[in-house]
Amino acid sequence: MDKDTRELQYHIALCPGDVGRYCILPGDPARSKIIAMFFDDAVHVATNREYTTYTGTLLGEKVSVCSTGIGGPSASIAMEELAAIGADTFLRVGTCGGIDLKVKSNDIVVATGAVRNEGTSREYAPIEFPAVADFEVATAMVQAAKDSGHPWHVGVVQCKDSFYGQHSPHRMPVSYELEAKWEAWKRLGVLASEMESAALFTVAAHLGVRCGSLFHVVWNQEREKAGLDQEESHDVLRSVEVCIEALKNLIRQDREKEANHE
Repeated sequence: MDKDTRELQYHIALCPGDVGRYCILPGDPARSKIIAMFFDDAVHVATNREYTTYTGTLLGEKVSVCSTGIGGPSASIAMEELAAIGADTFLRVGTCGGIDLKVKSNDIVVATGAVRNEGTSREYAPIEFPAVADFEVATAMVQAAKDSGHPWHVGVVQCKDSFYGQHSPHRMPVSYELEAKWEAWKRLGVLASEMESAALFTVAAHLGVRCGSLFHVVWNQEREKAGLDQEESHDVLRSVEVCIEALKNLIRQDREKEANHE
């Protein structure tokens, strides 16, 4: 459709009708094309800044993928603008670093909730408000992870704004705070660290839309410190496949729910 400037979303460069109600949110724009290859009849809709969007169908349902870049600010912008043009269900797929020793490189992590150790969510909700995944989306993700046969984990993840604050906390002026809180996350059984879910879960609650997250584990710095074997893993195809199956599960669940209410 012609992109009427009165309807055009400022950052994602999309209009009503450009996306489906279901939208996958990777961080890396290059992953949008990879994910779109799993759709039927996928077309490139727009690329602007860090936002690259494709739309196609899955099980006959209109679906989209839109990259968000890195971190909560850009991810929240994507969700705000996608929701404004009709998307109401979001599946975040990305990468993370393990915290819990049982979380290994190349595993899948499904988030039930996120530690709000970042800034974006604080401009939407008081810090006492929990950042939690939508139950239906998380359930669809867990089922897809189970069915994949790959190692997977489900639980709380930690979100931050500084990548190097996690990986080199000792060289930061606030190392005393970063290291103390990291120890707290370990003691509380937090599975992994990433950068978007706390913002996305909180913004989703504000907008009244659904959101869930799953991740490919790249590395676990705590396993490294403990001298445990692991290999750094950057092949995200496994997590993408699980996300696609989760979306199929969700579409089927939604159709069944709608049929039961007719």
